[in-house]
Amino acid sequence: MKFLDLFAGIGGFHLGMEQAGHTCVGWVEWDKFARQSYQAIHNVKGVWNASDIRTVRASELPRADCWCFGFPCQDISVAGKQKGFTAGKRSSLFFTVTGLIRDLEEEDRPSYLLIENVKNLLSINRGLDFLKLQIELDEIGYDVEWSVLDSAEVVPQHRERIFIVGHLRGRRT
Repeated sequence: MKFLDLFAGIGGFHLGMEQAGHTCVGWVEWDKFARQSYQAIHNVKGVWNASDIRTVRASELPRADCWCFGFPCQDISVAGKQKGFTAGKRSSLFFTVTGLIRDLEEEDRPSYLLIENVKNLLSINRGLDFLKLQIELDEIGYDVEWSVLDSAEVVPQHRERIFIVGHLRGRRT
């Protein structure tokens, strides 16, 4: 399966997807130090990439079966100001990704979305932001499932994250 790695950081999704036998066809990361690390860690020479999701056009994106992304959490995290999707400028970049999907023809849309964020996404703004996320994904044709996973199950660190899997309706997957 081919995947895009958006808000790539140093490539956590990349590592997992590659270990599962999948191929990265593109990645986006704006932080220059994370970009340098990503390029040093992963074999991405010649792979499409961009530094700012806000300047990417849907027509530029390589076709991929799965889009992986952990959009910025600063406006959602309990460690931040908790502005949420509406008032927060960083976490609302989620809608930049869904805008790219909206701009694609249905046959070019990814079959899967693999999304990660902080657990507080479920409850920020009394759960309304998570509802907005679900409505947005529904409107662009995705059914979603989610689960909160705690890293303490596999490593000596307590770090709860929500993982959301979107399945494009009507496509056999």
